[in-house]
Amino acid sequence: MEALIPVINKLQDVFNTVGSDAIQLPQIVVVGSQSSGKSSVIESLVGRSFLPRGTGIVTRRPLVLQLVYCTKEDREKRSSENGIITAEEWGTFLHTKNKIFTNFDEIRKEIENETDRMAGDNKGISSEPITLKIYSPRVLNLTLVDLPGLTKVPVGDQPEDIEAQIKSLILKYISNPNSIILAVTTANTDMATSESLKFAKDVDADGRRTLAVITKLDLMDAGTDAVEILCGRVIPVKLGIIGVVNRSQQDIMNNKSIEDSLKDEAAYLQRKYPTLANRNGTLYLAKTLNRLLMRHIRDCLPDLKTRVNVMVSQFQTLLNSYGDDVTDKSQTLLQIITKFASAYCSTIEGTAKNIETTELCGGARICYIFHETFGKALNSIHPLTGISKMDILTAIRNATGPRPALFVPEVSFELLVKRQIRRLEEPSLRCVELVHEEMQRMIQHCGVESQQEMLRFPKLHEKIIDVVTQLLRRRLPATNAMVENIVAIELAYINTKHPDFHKEAAIVASLENPIENHVSENNRKLSEREQRDCDVIERLIKSYFYIVRKSIQDSIPKAVMHFLVNFIKDNLQSELVTHLYKSERADELLNESEHVAQRRKEAADMLKALQKANVIISEIRETHMW
Repeated sequence: MEALIPVINKLQDVFNTVGSDAIQLPQIVVVGSQSSGKSSVIESLVGRSFLPRGTGIVTRRPLVLQLVYCTKEDREKRSSENGIITAEEWGTFLHTKNKIFTNFDEIRKEIENETDRMAGDNKGISSEPITLKIYSPRVLNLTLVDLPGLTKVPVGDQPEDIEAQIKSLILKYISNPNSIILAVTTANTDMATSESLKFAKDVDADGRRTLAVITKLDLMDAGTDAVEILCGRVIPVKLGIIGVVNRSQQDIMNNKSIEDSLKDEAAYLQRKYPTLANRNGTLYLAKTLNRLLMRHIRDCLPDLKTRVNVMVSQFQTLLNSYGDDVTDKSQTLLQIITKFASAYCSTIEGTAKNIETTELCGGARICYIFHETFGKALNSIHPLTGISKMDILTAIRNATGPRPALFVPEVSFELLVKRQIRRLEEPSLRCVELVHEEMQRMIQHCGVESQQEMLRFPKLHEKIIDVVTQLLRRRLPATNAMVENIVAIELAYINTKHPDFHKEAAIVASLENPIENHVSENNRKLSEREQRDCDVIERLIKSYFYIVRKSIQDSIPKAVMHFLVNFIKDNLQSELVTHLYKSERADELLNESEHVAQRRKEAADMLKALQKANVIISEIRETHMW
């Protein structure tokens, strides 16, 4: 069991190095109002005066304090770069690397200097922790986090929201479900107004991980005592309530030793609370904290192992996505170009690794445009829309000239049917436009692997988009021209000998005269001859229009595929190589964005820390856990 706390201390060092709080390590978090005696409690646990003192807010950065029990014979812990440490007690800071502090006044000065460096020298606060490790034969293995005291009124350079900042900082630490909350409250105040207990209750409603410390027992009003509180009848916390007697300010000014203070504390408790003396006091607090922390670590360790393993996998994947540093720019550029071109073509073919499931894209979208969008647009065009009976009669008369016609003139049919066939051109050109838009959209959605590299090299990303966009634009006029030609070809020759149309023409010719009583636009009753001629022309227009529409519906997708889609597929790689790989400014395209470079470094540091943490945890034997 004793081996567990040093393990957590090692993990704390590892993760503080990379400035990460992603892993919630078991630790004891000390919370209390200003002047509640937090510093005195912590110094009593260490047995040394080493914390900054003064009026107002003194603790202005979180102090992660790791207490390590170390005997004079423990050569392993006393080993340093300069040999064996001979001092009985010493301290080290994470930010000063291997520097050894044997003078505890120097430790206090270093805390003050490091606080000023990050939080300023006029009462400001910072959330960046200071990590201090103290080795001593007079301490029990503990990990404590001392936080700024709760305050209400800003002083010095403190912002107006200093209270909110401190509360936010405290909540960040005590919200960690793996933390034990050490709520410090003075005995001479009403427990119902205790800020530290209120905070503890907000995040630990059942009090399962809260230990209350009642300070300044000797300063209670005459005729009162803390028996009810110390017996747990006032504050509902599961881990217990321990009373202590602090050194007074006068004691500190007189340089009264902590050893003498502990003796006086024990004497006071025996005199004032004889039945409770053995369950209160600083020494009992230290043993209780040590016991609670070891049990807490034991309970948290299995989940901690799992969490570290999961995060190793996550950060390895993240680091892989950022890619390695570019050594051969030429080779890397060619690889990215090839990968992009392959991903783009795969998206068209439907063979991409990551197939979209929320919407149609690539080749599937193009297929939908051809057979659904374009098909429906053509089918919505009626062969006789916009042609009235008077239009037909007028066309017939104009086609006969000065002589009345014995038969329906063929020229009138051609004139009217061509007018309807021209209406097929607009949806055909719209089909080209929709396919072009989809192929443009595919540039941004053609493979996760390519997207990662596009983010990594923004200049290259921009240039690839430009090259593909220009290629698509250059193919657009040729494709549109072909589509226009397909419609023009149909208009160029009205094939009245088409097999399907020939059958329809024969049927029309054999029809009897239609029923009369039809009227024109101007409400004139049509003659029998006029009605027959109109019906014949309408039947012929319908028949021929459907033949042409069917042909257009088949030909346009083929033309778009040949002139646009397949051309892009076949020429994309060579186009990118010509404009990017063979470019004079090819090297500039692989200038990595600072954002990605920074993220890669952060991910690499975190992965290294997690792997080191994994090694530390894996060294623990099951026997140590139980």
